[in-house]
Amino acid sequence: LPPVYWQTGHIDAIRIATISEKKSLTGDVIYPLVIDPKYTVDIDNLSDWAKYEAVIYSGLEVVSPGKARRTMPEIVKMIICDFDGVVTDNLVLTDENGKETVSASRSDSMHIKTLREKGVEVMILSSEPNPVVKARAKKMGVEAIHGVGMQDKGRVMREVLEQKKVRAEDVIYIGNDLNDLPCFEIAGWSVAVADAYPEVIRAADCVLTKPGGRGAVRELCEMVLKRIENRE
Repeated sequence: LPPVYWQTGHIDAIRIATISEKKSLTGDVIYPLVIDPKYTVDIDNLSDWAKYEAVIYSGLEVVSPGKARRTMPEIVKMIICDFDGVVTDNLVLTDENGKETVSASRSDSMHIKTLREKGVEVMILSSEPNPVVKARAKKMGVEAIHGVGMQDKGRVMREVLEQKKVRAEDVIYIGNDLNDLPCFEIAGWSVAVADAYPEVIRAADCVLTKPGGRGAVRELCEMVLKRIENRE
């Protein structure tokens, strides 16, 4: 049997003359543009909505209309990381005494150390008030500012860059949640972990293949190190 195609109705490009003169919406020649099945969305009811929302959450690479994705800065001076959902897997274990425990990837620390040796500063900027942020940052060998108000991350980031005399265009910010979006607007390159919220994925310049707490920071570090090696 010949191949069968589903007309999704995503995009129709029609010449003006075809409509105005031939009174047709198809014309004499039809050219099909084959779309990757993962991008074919047909929402007719609420169950369809839930289905395709789950596809977005799975890490599908999407962009915001009208927002061109930027490339990594030629010279990266600093990487700023969110904590929950980036350094950690966004889960928390709480014992009967209320003590919280988080999960992170040990492999991040080694690559961060290599980056620092190459002159790239790495720090954590988090809204999480729990002292576990400071403890993990110490193990990673990086500075941490935490307990920042949910609406204040952008302001604090600007203050940090001003104090350190680092240009925003030389900074990479990696996040996963809505309160990271103001920082995305400031940084020269915004990066989302694979399991970030859909709005964050759409706004990011780069979407990683690894989820938070499961190698995302290491993946970004490797990308930056490769850029440095190519420059050298």
